[in-house]
Amino acid sequence: MLMSHSQQMANSRKPPGLRLLGGAGSLTTYQTLVLVLTFLAYTCFHMTRKIPSIVKSALDPQTKVGFSHWGRLHASRNALTTGWLPFNTADGSALLGEIDVAFLAAYSAGMFFAGHIGDRMDLRVFLTVGMAGTAVFTTLFGAGYWLNVHSFYYFLVIQMVSGLFQSVGWPSVVAVVGNWFGKSKRGLIMGIWNAHTSVGNIAGSLLAAFLLKFGWGWSFAVPSLIMALVGLMVYVFLPVSPEAMEIDSDGGELNCEKDAVKEPLLEPGQEVKHSAVGFLEAWRIPGVAPFALCLFFSKLVAYTFLYWLPFYISHTRIGGEYLSDATAGSLSTIFDVGGVLGGVLAGHISDRLNARAITAASFTYCAIPALFLYRTYGSMSMAWNVSLMFVTGMFVNGPYALITTAVSADLGTHSSLNGNSRALATVTAIIDGTGSVGAAIGPLVTGYVSSRSWSAVFTMLMAAALLAGLLLSKLVCAELQGKTHSSVSKDAGGEHGAYSDEV
Repeated sequence: MLMSHSQQMANSRKPPGLRLLGGAGSLTTYQTLVLVLTFLAYTCFHMTRKIPSIVKSALDPQTKVGFSHWGRLHASRNALTTGWLPFNTADGSALLGEIDVAFLAAYSAGMFFAGHIGDRMDLRVFLTVGMAGTAVFTTLFGAGYWLNVHSFYYFLVIQMVSGLFQSVGWPSVVAVVGNWFGKSKRGLIMGIWNAHTSVGNIAGSLLAAFLLKFGWGWSFAVPSLIMALVGLMVYVFLPVSPEAMEIDSDGGELNCEKDAVKEPLLEPGQEVKHSAVGFLEAWRIPGVAPFALCLFFSKLVAYTFLYWLPFYISHTRIGGEYLSDATAGSLSTIFDVGGVLGGVLAGHISDRLNARAITAASFTYCAIPALFLYRTYGSMSMAWNVSLMFVTGMFVNGPYALITTAVSADLGTHSSLNGNSRALATVTAIIDGTGSVGAAIGPLVTGYVSSRSWSAVFTMLMAAALLAGLLLSKLVCAELQGKTHSSVSKDAGGEHGAYSDEV
């Protein structure tokens, strides 16, 4: 039986694995598949992203002498005789910081282009390309170990190209998940789903730390192979939208002959505009700019921990003793465990309060005393270190997770777009891309400052957390006003957060 052109187009968008299996699955089945595959995909992105922080101490084993409770880490310039050139020199920390900022600069620049492209092509293919490229260039970084490469520029260029491929991941997975889930429980669902960030960090830390004993190159090669295999699964099985699978938001079959289709994230009766939203138009969506700038400072804090926490732990006396590089890498996963809880709590609380900005700002303010306490008392004993690291991870990663998931998805389907949902990847890229600029600056500054004073690093992080909260002040006030009006009128029919319509 001959298929119509529209049916052929719809069928061509189905993943090859699902086409081979034949038959239409239920909405719940597809939603579950989407959550699992995108979770695994972004777990792999963060797994490979975490590796450099674990390998840092093997490349640049600074002398672990001298400790002040709120003072300076001293390093002997003549004692740096092990490690890997060019990073085992007196300015090794600064060079590693430059590698980090090169990666994150390329990542943040690529993010803006990735979102623009992602709204205009098949996200399944786009995500697969990003995963494959990341796997290849992560492997090439590790290949420097076996090829005996000691050129700083080799590692610099490899990380920059890797950053470009990594930038594909986040806009793609958020857009796919946003296509399949409505707003009512988006904060909680995405809060749980966003655990992939911390799970990836934990997996990358444990795997890289374990493989260090075989040579630091293996810490890059093995996770890259895992990512390539998951990328293949994504290409074969990931359904990008209900429309592509010819079902509607209620799980029924979709009529492919219709010129207009209902988007699952929109209110009943709204029709999709088939043109993607422009970059500048997306910036003008109410709430995008404040949340993007807030994420700038939130990611500055989060990524400083991502790239430097294992290094900090291994160069700080805990209970009077220094930990090995592998042990420090494993211990740093406690921060990410706290981050899992923080992301879930932030999503759930924002759903219950119907207030994204209030929740995000509250978490950032709570991160300030948590950072102070971890720096001041984290060295007293292992128990204190673990407990305070967990709490710090919860408050640092909570707003970061909320803004990059539920907030981005909310704003990508904002009412000002008049039913056009084709802004998800672009808005997500703008918010996370702006945040990634901060993520690049934090590790870079830390690379220079940490060799003189870790206290100054923590002061910088506390100031960044304060600014992140202050940037949401207007949105917080708008949400509070909305709550006041709502309690008076008893009208509970608004969208998530006052920024949705009022700001």
